[in-house]
Formats: sequence, structure tokens, C-alpha cells
Amino acid sequence: MLRKLIAILLFCALPLSYSPASSYKKTLKKDIAQAKTFVKSGKNLDRAEQLMQQHLNDSANRRNERLWLIMFDAQRKQYEQGNMKLYLKQKYDTAAFFNIVKRMFTTLETFDSIDAEPNEKGESKPQYRRKHAEILDKHRVNLFNGGVYFVGKQKFSDAYQFLNLYLDCARQPLFTAYNYTETDERMPEAAYWATYCGYKMQQPDATLRYADLALNDTAHHSLTLQYLADTYKLQNDTAKYLETLGEGFQKYPVFPYFFPRLVDYHATQGNWNEVLALADSAIAADSTRNGFRAVRTTALLNLHQYDIVVRECDQLLAADSTMAVAWHNAGMAYFNQAVTIGKGERLNSKMKRQMTEKYRHAMRYMERYRQLRPERQDRWGLPLYTIYLNLNMGTKFDEIDRLLRSRNNRRN
Repeated sequence: MLRKLIAILLFCALPLSYSPASSYKKTLKKDIAQAKTFVKSGKNLDRAEQLMQQHLNDSANRRNERLWLIMFDAQRKQYEQGNMKLYLKQKYDTAAFFNIVKRMFTTLETFDSIDAEPNEKGESKPQYRRKHAEILDKHRVNLFNGGVYFVGKQKFSDAYQFLNLYLDCARQPLFTAYNYTETDERMPEAAYWATYCGYKMQQPDATLRYADLALNDTAHHSLTLQYLADTYKLQNDTAKYLETLGEGFQKYPVFPYFFPRLVDYHATQGNWNEVLALADSAIAADSTRNGFRAVRTTALLNLHQYDIVVRECDQLLAADSTMAVAWHNAGMAYFNQAVTIGKGERLNSKMKRQMTEKYRHAMRYMERYRQLRPERQDRWGLPLYTIYLNLNMGTKFDEIDRLLRSRNNRRN
């Protein structure tokens, strides 16, 4: 009983004035005073910012106006000091300078959402919006500059953050009065760079977020279409992939991206009439590009227009005797004609002579193709095997037979 009485007396003897909340209030008050001193002196500004941020990390302090305003003042002075050093061409961390700008915008945009919260009557009357928007608008260009700076450093994630923040100002209530969507001519270019960063990061959502606006940047329009097409392909959206390739090819038929991918797709699908139409459109846009004509001969070859293939390949070879695809396509045109004749049920002497003649023509083209592309045995191996067999060319047949057997053994 006595022990219980002593314990009760000891408990009652504890100071009644002690309170954790009271202690925290003292710390908060002390840190605010210290941060204000730092800001006023222009020294230890990063420490002032950290002190305020630490308290703002506590949700109980979210609406503490002084914390937000002092933190922004610390950031703003850091920005001014950094800007002066850059202006005077003194040594300074450029990346750190741009990151201060980013924090300034993040701070005031977040504070604006608090400042604009409805009062007890349901009315939103932000007190600082006009003043803060005016301050930040003067520095907004450095969000764009920061984005381009980090693009140059190939730090695409960092660059995207700046460009996203720059573009997002257009929808922020803080900047409603500036109507950036209509008044800022740099918006499409910023959207292009944001799209480019998303593309380089292979993040479809980031790539597509500002794609519509990026397409208004005429200087980079063809590249934007390229990034979008690749993104749709990454998403396995074949319809949009082809639609974008088609739009790109229609507007930029000689741009090196759209035409070959459209050709590859339709060739894989066996749509050779479509490939032929693409080649004809490309030739109409630039008749000097032999690559377009080579694609045309490939389409014609698969459409069994063998005589036309030979004629157009000979024209290509007259202009460039090293064009391997022309040697191949002409050779295959003759080869396919010979094989077709050989499949006849009754071969008379005239047909045999025609077949032999076709094989001899095919041999000349295919042997030259082999010389130009020795690594493409998959394309010249079997045709030459068949040609040498039908022309009774024992030595050449034995050599090609050994090559094909060796290749099969390596596969097995």
C-alpha cells in the first residue's frame, strides 16, 4: 500500500506544463526565425530552404503560409545569386541553377492550390496568385532552357521534368491570366522536345502526352511522326502505326524513315501491289533515287512481271553496276521463268532451249550478285545450285553443293 502511495506521489510531482506539442512549437518558431535570418543575410540559403521543407513534410503544417513563403524566398535568392554568377561568367553549377528554378515553380504551384482552397462559404479567393504568377512568369523561360540543357546532356528523364513543368503551366490555375496555350509561341517546340525525351526513354505515356501539340512544331514535324510511329509499334497498335507511317510518307515521301517501313510491313504481308504503289509514289516524288526503283523491281518480281523486272534492272545497272539488288532481281526473274518452263508436262526441244537460255541469263546475274554479296548465301545458294544442275556444270555444281552441305551441317 505504501509503495502504491509513493508511486502516485512521484507521478503527481512531474511538471504538468510539459507537452511534446509545446516543444515542437518552440522548435518550429526557432527554425522559422533562423530561416528568415538566413534569407535576410543571403547566406545559408540552402539550409533555410531545408528547414522549411522539413516542417512542410509534416502534413499538419501544410497550410502554414509562413513556411511556404520563407522557403520560396530562400529559393528565389538562390536563383538570383546563381543568375548573377552566370551573368558574370563566374564558375557555377548550371544544372543546380536550373533545378532551383524547378523548385521555385513546384513550391508556388503547390502553395497556390492551398491558397485557393475554398473558405467556409465555399468561395475561392487566393491572395497571392497574381503576385506569384507575375514573379514566376519572368523565369518560366528557364524551365524550357533547362529542358533543352538536359537534352544536350542526354539526361532525358531530367529534361522531361523541366519540359513537362513548362508545358503544364498552361493548365495551372496559378497562370490562368497568361493563357500560355494561345500566347506562348514556344509551346509546340517544348512539346516536341518532351515527346523526344519520352521516345528516348521508351515511355509511351510520356511520348504521347504532348504529341498533338508537338505536331504543331513545323520544324520537327517529320521527326515527331517518326517518334509516334515507333511508339505505336512499341504498343503493338498496328492500326495507328500504319496510319502514322502513311501520313508521314504522304507528307515526306523522301524522308528515310517512312517509306522503308511501309514497304517492309506490306512485303511481310505479301501485299506486293501495295508495295508497287508505294514505290511509284516515291518515284513520282523523286525520280533520281535508284533505291525507289529497286523496290519497284522487287515488287514486280513478286508479281511475276519478269520481263519488266529485267528491263528496269538493266536500266539501274547501267547507272550503277554495283547495285546488288538489281543483279539479284534480274537473275531471279530469269531463274523463275526457267523454272516455270521446266514445270511443263511435255517439254519439246524448243522449250528446253528456252529454259536453258533463261538459266544461262540467270547464271550471269546471280554469279555477279554472289560476288557483290558473298555473305548472302541464303539468296544465291539454291538458285545457283539449280542453275548449275540444269546446265550440267559439274565443277561449279560440286562447289556449290559442298557449300550448301556445309551450311546445313552448321545449322544442325
